[in-house]
Amino acid sequence: MFQLTEEESETMVSQNAIPSNQHLDGALPCVFTEHGVLQLSNVLRSGRAAEMSIQTINVFVKMREMIASHEEIFKQLEEIRNNVTVHDEKLELILRYLSQFEEAKKQQTEQDERPRSGYKSKQKK
Repeated sequence: MFQLTEEESETMVSQNAIPSNQHLDGALPCVFTEHGVLQLSNVLRSGRAAEMSIQTINVFVKMREMIASHEEIFKQLEEIRNNVTVHDEKLELILRYLSQFEEAKKQQTEQDERPRSGYKSKQKK
């Protein structure tokens, strides 16, 4: 058994494993590993405890099978996430360059529209 961190607790709430942080009364929840459940089932001897531990272990087994069967999907999702991160960085760089370009163009326009000072020659028409 171990205690979740704040971030892990928030993840559990966002995945609806925990209804909300209000149900925790400000405390971080404690959780069991698969091995912890096995050890607990050896300590608790009631029929209900044995039944619940078997169901919990079955959930762990199904989760492991699901993760193994969807490993390729998880790899692809990770690759997509990495690509999106790279694209975000590139887009941010492009937007920065566009902003600099826009500022330079604005300064050039202000420079061109400024009234000219100095000697003015009379030209024949």
